[in-house]
Amino acid sequence: MSETTSPQRTVGALVQALRILRHLSGQGTPEGVTAIARATGVNGSTCFNILRTLAVEGLVVFDPVAKTYRLGLGVLELAIGLLGANPGDLIRPELERLALAHGALICLWHVTDNDRMVLIERAYDTDAVRVELPPGKRLPALAGGVGRVIAACRDYSEAELRRRFAELRWQSAPRFDEYRASIAEAAARGYGLDIGQLYVGVDVVGAVVRDHEGRPRYGISSITLSGQTTAESRARVGRDLTDTCHHLGLSLFPRREGEGDIDCSR
Repeated sequence: MSETTSPQRTVGALVQALRILRHLSGQGTPEGVTAIARATGVNGSTCFNILRTLAVEGLVVFDPVAKTYRLGLGVLELAIGLLGANPGDLIRPELERLALAHGALICLWHVTDNDRMVLIERAYDTDAVRVELPPGKRLPALAGGVGRVIAACRDYSEAELRRRFAELRWQSAPRFDEYRASIAEAAARGYGLDIGQLYVGVDVVGAVVRDHEGRPRYGISSITLSGQTTAESRARVGRDLTDTCHHLGLSLFPRREGEGDIDCSR
């Protein structure tokens, strides 16, 4: 029989197994057979047999003491091809759209575990005079427009913020109270501004892509030369960056069952 003869036909056991895996992924915590069967609508004995098979294949892990199941590393192995992809390749179409829409250099930053931002992708309007930043460029995580939003997300105490502020290096440094006020403004708007402070003559608007726990994982910034933008145009690109980052966050880091949309800028 041709594979295209009956396109609507499905394999019941496989559909049920996928339903179980999606439930465990969304739940995020181990569960027993009864709870899984009830939540997925799969018959209890069938659910048990499917889970036992998934455990043999390494897709779930069985805890013999608690009598519960959770996702196993086998699921990660199946996703290696996607996880290994450069996120810049996945996000680049949005970067190009932003660059053409606003006539700016648009940069994608990876927020690292050691409190840095690393430039991993960029896009620009070829007709615009622009700043040049090389891939691999590193900046402190709390610097620039993106850094203001990261600081807003992390909600540091004043003492901790002062300590981190003292470690930053600027070409035209703001006072601490100005920096703190700019973080509050970023929290209210969703995007941060750095107007000629990190680098003299360079204006930056930034927003962040957050994961399902509200942690900043990527930053997207619009970088222009002084005088190329106005307060109104910076507000427009800021809103566009914020919306774009929000949608990217939902796509790259889906919320688990029962989780609302976390907005750590509020």
